[in-house]
Amino acid sequence: MGAWSYQHRKAIAHALGRLLHQPLGTLLSALVVGIALALPAGGFVLVDNVASLARGVTGSPEISLYLSLDATDADVTEVESRLRKQDNLSGVQFVSRDVALKQLADNGLADVLDGLERNPLPHAFIVTPRQEDPALFEQLHQTFAAWPKVDHVQLDAAWVQRMHSLLSLVELGVSLLAVLLGAALVIITFNTIRLQILTQRAEIDVTRLLGATDAFIRRPFYWLGCLQGLLGGLVAWTIVTASISLLRGSVESLAQAYGAVFALNGPNPTQVTGLLVVAIALGWLGTALSVRRHLRESE
Repeated sequence: MGAWSYQHRKAIAHALGRLLHQPLGTLLSALVVGIALALPAGGFVLVDNVASLARGVTGSPEISLYLSLDATDADVTEVESRLRKQDNLSGVQFVSRDVALKQLADNGLADVLDGLERNPLPHAFIVTPRQEDPALFEQLHQTFAAWPKVDHVQLDAAWVQRMHSLLSLVELGVSLLAVLLGAALVIITFNTIRLQILTQRAEIDVTRLLGATDAFIRRPFYWLGCLQGLLGGLVAWTIVTASISLLRGSVESLAQAYGAVFALNGPNPTQVTGLLVVAIALGWLGTALSVRRHLRESE
């Protein structure tokens, strides 16, 4: 274990030395990788912000359960007990028929309601699912409709379906862009490491004559690719964060002009971690492909 860690420390030091020896080239490579990664990363952050804005404007989607007119207090208690046991619900609100009638009267229908002999409105429950997934809404609809004394189940899912479809389309487009740019970054890393191998060919040949294994020769290049990817990821994070900061004031002013309260949020810790992991993985992949090919040719 000690020898293994020592070898990796030496490989990291060697890779860092290469990066510091060529500061301009390192900076340019990091900028290329960072700009390419910032485009899809910023796209995913904006999609999250748009989803939050849509939820804030339209409210959380809900499901309304209307009980039959002959439902008793015991039936209401039974339905509420079943709803409380549902793990995929985040909120349950009971609206009695008397409260519903009063709400209609407060909305200007008092004269119409005074002519009725009895309250025609049923007891109702308004529930909020934990996830805005159309499939979950349909599943809950079928479950609730089968319960006794539940006369009608109304889904607030039309706008959920539209928003989900739109966001899925945007996410697909951003994902395709991320794949294309990821492939481009692998190619860039491939060529960068190829040039490093060509410049160190004599050193590699001497190292082999001294008995160095392929793993020993490849290790510094792997770390070089990973460090280049990490630097590019940090540049991408800086670009996205700076862009969000520049846009935040204008977006808040626009939202206030329409009477809304909205703050543009930057990448959260999970997104930043994912960005850095992807950047390192792309750097490693491009390095692995380049090292495997060109070291085999040098043999």
